Amino acid sequence: MGIYAKYVLPRVVHLSCASNPCMRQREKVVPLASGEVLEIGLGSGLNLRYYDPGRVTRVWGLEPSAQMRKLAANAAGAMPFKFEFIDRPGEEIPLAASSVDTVLVTYTLCTIAQLEPTLRGIARVLRPGGRLLFCEHGAAPDAAVRRWQDRLNPVWRRIGGGCNLNRAIPDLIRAGGFEIDWMETMYLPGWRLAGFNYWGGASPR
Repeated sequence: MGIYAKYVLPRVVHLSCASNPCMRQREKVVPLASGEVLEIGLGSGLNLRYYDPGRVTRVWGLEPSAQMRKLAANAAGAMPFKFEFIDRPGEEIPLAASSVDTVLVTYTLCTIAQLEPTLRGIARVLRPGGRLLFCEHGAAPDAAVRRWQDRLNPVWRRIGGGCNLNRAIPDLIRAGGFEIDWMETMYLPGWRLAGFNYWGGASPR
Protein backbone atom coordinates (compact mmCIF):
# COMPACT_ATOMS: atom_id res chain seq x y z
CA MET A 1 0.00 0.00 0.00
CA GLY A 2 1.46 3.36 -1.07
CA ILE A 3 1.71 6.50 1.03
CA TYR A 4 -1.26 8.09 -0.75
CA ALA A 5 -3.54 5.09 -0.21
CA LYS A 6 -2.43 4.52 3.37
CA TYR A 7 -2.26 8.05 4.78
CA VAL A 8 -3.82 10.58 2.40
CA LEU A 9 -6.82 8.77 0.91
CA PRO A 10 -8.52 7.94 4.26
CA ARG A 11 -8.49 11.63 5.22
CA VAL A 12 -9.75 12.68 1.78
CA VAL A 13 -12.58 10.13 1.94
CA HIS A 14 -13.47 11.22 5.47
CA LEU A 15 -13.69 14.88 4.49
CA SER A 16 -15.67 14.28 1.32
CA CYS A 17 -18.10 11.90 3.03
CA ALA A 18 -18.56 14.36 5.90
CA SER A 19 -19.90 17.11 3.64
CA ASN A 20 -23.16 18.68 4.79
CA PRO A 21 -25.25 17.17 1.97
CA CYS A 22 -23.91 13.67 2.69
CA MET A 23 -24.49 14.04 6.41
CA ARG A 24 -28.09 15.12 5.80
CA GLN A 25 -28.57 11.96 3.74
CA ARG A 26 -27.16 9.81 6.52
CA GLU A 27 -29.57 11.44 8.95
CA LYS A 28 -32.49 10.27 6.79
CA VAL A 29 -31.47 6.61 6.72
CA VAL A 30 -29.39 5.59 9.73
CA PRO A 31 -32.09 6.17 12.40
CA LEU A 32 -34.25 3.58 10.62
CA ALA A 33 -31.85 0.80 11.67
CA SER A 34 -33.07 -1.46 14.47
CA GLY A 35 -32.06 -4.47 16.51
CA GLU A 36 -28.64 -5.97 15.83
CA VAL A 37 -27.03 -4.06 12.99
CA LEU A 38 -24.20 -4.82 10.59
CA GLU A 39 -22.74 -1.72 8.95
CA ILE A 40 -20.79 -2.54 5.80
CA GLY A 41 -18.04 0.01 5.17
CA LEU A 42 -18.03 1.76 8.53
CA GLY A 43 -15.35 4.14 7.26
CA SER A 44 -14.49 6.85 9.75
CA GLY A 45 -17.67 6.26 11.74
CA LEU A 46 -19.74 9.13 10.36
CA ASN A 47 -22.99 7.18 10.75
CA LEU A 48 -22.53 6.36 14.42
CA ARG A 49 -24.01 9.60 15.74
CA TYR A 50 -27.29 8.89 13.92
CA TYR A 51 -28.15 5.46 15.33
CA ASP A 52 -31.18 5.55 17.61
CA PRO A 53 -30.10 3.94 20.92
CA GLY A 54 -33.74 3.22 21.67
CA ARG A 55 -33.96 0.99 18.59
CA VAL A 56 -30.46 -0.50 18.27
CA THR A 57 -28.96 -3.08 20.62
CA ARG A 58 -25.67 -3.82 18.86
CA VAL A 59 -23.62 -2.70 15.86
CA TRP A 60 -20.89 -4.57 14.03
CA GLY A 61 -18.80 -2.16 11.97
CA LEU A 62 -17.14 -3.96 9.05
CA GLU A 63 -14.18 -1.91 7.81
CA PRO A 64 -11.02 -3.38 6.23
CA SER A 65 -8.93 -0.19 6.48
CA ALA A 66 -6.92 0.13 9.69
CA GLN A 67 -6.63 3.87 9.09
CA MET A 68 -10.39 4.24 8.83
CA ARG A 69 -10.94 2.17 11.96
CA LYS A 70 -8.51 4.44 13.77
CA LEU A 71 -10.51 7.50 12.69
CA ALA A 72 -13.73 5.82 13.90
CA ALA A 73 -12.36 4.56 17.24
CA ASN A 74 -13.37 7.49 19.45
CA ALA A 75 -16.93 7.62 18.16
CA ALA A 76 -17.27 3.85 18.40
CA GLY A 77 -16.07 3.81 21.98
CA ALA A 78 -18.76 6.29 23.02
CA MET A 79 -21.73 4.31 21.71
CA PRO A 80 -24.46 3.45 24.28
CA PHE A 81 -24.84 -0.06 22.83
CA LYS A 82 -22.50 -2.94 22.07
CA PHE A 83 -20.08 -2.18 19.23
CA GLU A 84 -17.50 -4.38 17.54
CA PHE A 85 -15.14 -3.73 14.63
CA ILE A 86 -14.83 -6.39 11.94
CA ASP A 87 -11.53 -6.20 10.06
CA ARG A 88 -12.73 -7.74 6.78
CA PRO A 89 -13.77 -6.55 3.31
CA GLY A 90 -17.41 -6.48 2.28
CA GLU A 91 -17.02 -9.70 0.31
CA GLU A 92 -16.18 -11.58 3.52
CA ILE A 93 -18.82 -11.23 6.24
CA PRO A 94 -17.77 -13.50 9.15
CA LEU A 95 -21.18 -13.63 10.82
CA ALA A 96 -23.56 -16.56 11.07
CA ALA A 97 -26.58 -16.90 8.83
CA SER A 98 -29.71 -15.13 10.08
CA SER A 99 -27.77 -13.24 12.76
CA VAL A 100 -28.64 -9.56 12.18
CA ASP A 101 -31.81 -7.52 11.88
CA THR A 102 -30.51 -4.65 9.75
CA VAL A 103 -27.62 -4.21 7.35
CA LEU A 104 -26.64 -0.61 6.61
CA VAL A 105 -24.54 0.57 3.66
CA THR A 106 -23.82 4.23 2.98
CA TYR A 107 -21.50 5.43 0.22
CA THR A 108 -19.93 1.96 0.11
CA LEU A 109 -21.48 0.01 -2.79
CA CYS A 110 -19.63 2.34 -5.17
CA THR A 111 -16.30 0.90 -4.01
CA ILE A 112 -16.69 -2.82 -3.28
CA ALA A 113 -14.98 -4.78 -6.05
CA GLN A 114 -17.14 -7.93 -5.92
CA LEU A 115 -20.55 -6.49 -5.31
CA GLU A 116 -22.84 -9.42 -6.07
CA PRO A 117 -21.10 -11.80 -3.59
CA THR A 118 -21.26 -9.02 -1.00
CA LEU A 119 -25.00 -8.59 -1.47
CA ARG A 120 -25.53 -12.35 -1.34
CA GLY A 121 -23.59 -12.36 1.92
CA ILE A 122 -25.78 -9.57 3.27
CA ALA A 123 -28.89 -11.56 2.40
CA ARG A 124 -27.38 -14.60 4.16
CA VAL A 125 -26.82 -12.84 7.48
CA LEU A 126 -30.20 -11.08 7.62
CA ARG A 127 -32.84 -12.68 9.80
CA PRO A 128 -36.29 -13.37 8.35
CA GLY A 129 -37.98 -9.99 8.11
CA GLY A 130 -34.62 -8.19 8.22
CA ARG A 131 -33.78 -5.44 5.78
CA LEU A 132 -31.00 -3.69 3.96
CA LEU A 133 -30.86 0.10 4.31
CA PHE A 134 -28.81 1.94 1.71
CA CYS A 135 -27.72 5.46 0.81
CA GLU A 136 -25.43 5.60 -2.23
CA HIS A 137 -24.31 7.75 -5.13
CA GLY A 138 -24.26 6.36 -8.63
CA ALA A 139 -25.37 6.56 -12.24
CA ALA A 140 -27.31 9.73 -12.96
CA PRO A 141 -30.62 9.71 -14.87
CA ASP A 142 -29.47 12.39 -17.31
CA ALA A 143 -27.66 11.12 -20.39
CA ALA A 144 -25.19 14.01 -20.54
CA VAL A 145 -24.15 13.49 -16.91
CA ARG A 146 -23.85 9.72 -17.40
CA ARG A 147 -21.58 10.21 -20.40
CA TRP A 148 -19.18 12.25 -18.29
CA GLN A 149 -19.44 9.74 -15.46
CA ASP A 150 -18.41 6.99 -17.88
CA ARG A 151 -15.56 9.05 -19.33
CA LEU A 152 -14.07 10.02 -15.99
CA ASN A 153 -14.72 6.80 -14.10
CA PRO A 154 -11.41 5.03 -14.91
CA VAL A 155 -9.38 7.97 -13.57
CA TRP A 156 -11.74 8.61 -10.67
CA ARG A 157 -11.57 4.97 -9.61
CA ARG A 158 -7.77 5.16 -9.41
CA ILE A 159 -7.60 8.34 -7.34
CA GLY A 160 -10.72 7.56 -5.30
CA GLY A 161 -9.65 4.24 -3.82
CA GLY A 162 -11.85 2.17 -6.11
CA CYS A 163 -14.91 4.44 -5.98
CA ASN A 164 -17.06 4.27 -9.14
CA LEU A 165 -19.10 7.22 -10.36
CA ASN A 166 -21.42 5.27 -12.64
CA ARG A 167 -22.80 2.22 -10.85
CA ALA A 168 -26.53 1.63 -11.36
CA ILE A 169 -27.20 1.02 -7.68
CA PRO A 170 -30.84 -0.18 -7.84
CA ASP A 171 -30.04 -2.69 -10.59
CA LEU A 172 -27.07 -4.01 -8.65
CA ILE A 173 -29.09 -4.39 -5.45
CA ARG A 174 -31.75 -6.36 -7.34
CA ALA A 175 -29.09 -8.50 -9.04
CA GLY A 176 -27.73 -9.32 -5.58
CA GLY A 177 -30.99 -10.98 -4.56
CA PHE A 178 -33.05 -8.13 -3.12
CA GLU A 179 -36.38 -6.49 -3.78
CA ILE A 180 -36.35 -2.73 -3.19
CA ASP A 181 -39.21 -1.88 -0.84
CA TRP A 182 -38.87 1.88 -1.14
CA MET A 183 -36.40 4.30 -2.66
CA GLU A 184 -35.93 8.01 -3.20
CA THR A 185 -33.46 9.83 -5.44
CA MET A 186 -32.10 13.32 -5.95
CA TYR A 187 -29.04 15.29 -6.97
CA LEU A 188 -27.20 16.55 -3.91
CA PRO A 189 -25.82 20.10 -4.01
CA GLY A 190 -22.34 20.17 -5.50
CA TRP A 191 -20.57 18.20 -8.22
CA ARG A 192 -23.29 16.47 -10.25
CA LEU A 193 -21.03 13.67 -11.49
CA ALA A 194 -20.80 12.28 -7.95
CA GLY A 195 -23.99 13.82 -6.65
CA PHE A 196 -26.88 11.64 -7.76
CA ASN A 197 -28.10 9.81 -4.64
CA TYR A 198 -30.29 6.78 -4.10
CA TRP A 199 -31.55 5.92 -0.62
CA GLY A 200 -34.06 3.39 0.59
CA GLY A 201 -34.71 -0.07 1.97
CA ALA A 202 -34.66 -3.57 0.47
CA SER A 203 -35.56 -7.11 1.49
CA PRO A 204 -34.00 -10.42 0.40
CA ARG A 205 -36.04 -12.31 -2.19
